[in-house]
Amino acid sequence: MLSAHFAEIRALHVGCVAISGTLFTVRGLMRSADLAGANHWALRWISYVVDTTLLAAAVLLTLIVHQYPFVDGWLTCKVLLLPLYIGLGIVALKRARTRAGRGAAFIAALLTFAYIVGVALAHDPAGWLALLR
Repeated sequence: MLSAHFAEIRALHVGCVAISGTLFTVRGLMRSADLAGANHWALRWISYVVDTTLLAAAVLLTLIVHQYPFVDGWLTCKVLLLPLYIGLGIVALKRARTRAGRGAAFIAALLTFAYIVGVALAHDPAGWLALLR
């Protein structure tokens, strides 16, 4: 029954990836500019809703395609990169004490996000490099 909705769930997942990445980028740029609104409650709340929806759609997709983290390499890679991305995002948006620290964490988080997207598109832990083969 779930497989009948694969296209819709995948579209939701991909849309949430785009919204989540864009929102993080905007908040990171705002934080880099020392704008207090970067951590406004509404932006944080929207991030939580989008990221929760993204994760729920990801779980549904794994059930539909019968590919699972810690069984399939590309999904394992994505799952292991996710905490790194989240941690770097927390440092970039909240925890870094210096502007340089925020900037380094922000760039590292964006690179991690891009790597996760590459892994997802290639269905390969090599990510973007696999697409060049």
